[in-house]
Amino acid sequence: MMALLKNRWVRAIALVSLIVGIIVIAKAWYDTMRDPVVQRLVIESEGLPAGSEPVTIAFLTDIHVAGPDMPPSRLERIVAQVNALEPDLVAITGDLVSEKRTATHIYSAEEIVTPLGGLEATHGVVVVPGNHDHWYDWPALSAELAKHPGITVLENAVATIGPFRIAGLDDDYTGRADLMSTARDMSALYKVGQARVNIWLSHSPDVFPSIPVSADLVLAGHTHCGQIAYPWGGSPATMSDYGETYACGVKELHGKTLVTGAGLGTSLLPVRLFTQPEIWVVEVRGVGR
Repeated sequence: MMALLKNRWVRAIALVSLIVGIIVIAKAWYDTMRDPVVQRLVIESEGLPAGSEPVTIAFLTDIHVAGPDMPPSRLERIVAQVNALEPDLVAITGDLVSEKRTATHIYSAEEIVTPLGGLEATHGVVVVPGNHDHWYDWPALSAELAKHPGITVLENAVATIGPFRIAGLDDDYTGRADLMSTARDMSALYKVGQARVNIWLSHSPDVFPSIPVSADLVLAGHTHCGQIAYPWGGSPATMSDYGETYACGVKELHGKTLVTGAGLGTSLLPVRLFTQPEIWVVEVRGVGR
């Protein structure tokens, strides 16, 4: 009798485990392959004249083109989704590619970049590199990006584009970011021309505390918001030296605002769980509008 009851418990536990496993796999597939969620944020900037129309920035990060989860065809659909938002600027903070060992297909630089050439924004697209871009072949990716006149690449460099003053850092995770020289170049731009919205782009959010307080907005990625997270929030790995502090979402410090995006693709393992692909739309308004 005891043996019979024991066998029934074993079978019941095995059945429950199987059901839970199927649910987790289905949830992971949905979280990985779903259309990106559009997250929205409104900030104010003295860089916009009083009474002027707001400007919008579509922010993408960690695209990680690679099989099986992010083929170029999926990126093309995401580009169409971004274009439908009609942004004034598209900002991309690195990791266009993934060269992970678990990838079922590694694409060429041309295949990776070509869909991005379809992005449409009033003031174009600005890109900074991430660690995986350097590990893959950043010169090849940069050369492909240069073929698209609407795309500007910034590596420890600054640019004035329409109503935006933009500082783009090279990748901090691999030690290539030069924040001091970029800050000096950004400061020099302040002395020239009219007021503008001050934006900093960085692959890693860990530079945020060191970015000058004159920044209106800092956009970063790298963390994937954990990629595989706990259902109650937080994740086993943050990929940030500050733990959860700057690892996901919106943070404010001394008048500057950080957005750390969850990204679009995956790294290391081709799966998300309890995180979701994201497109951020940041609307910048003049103070008091």
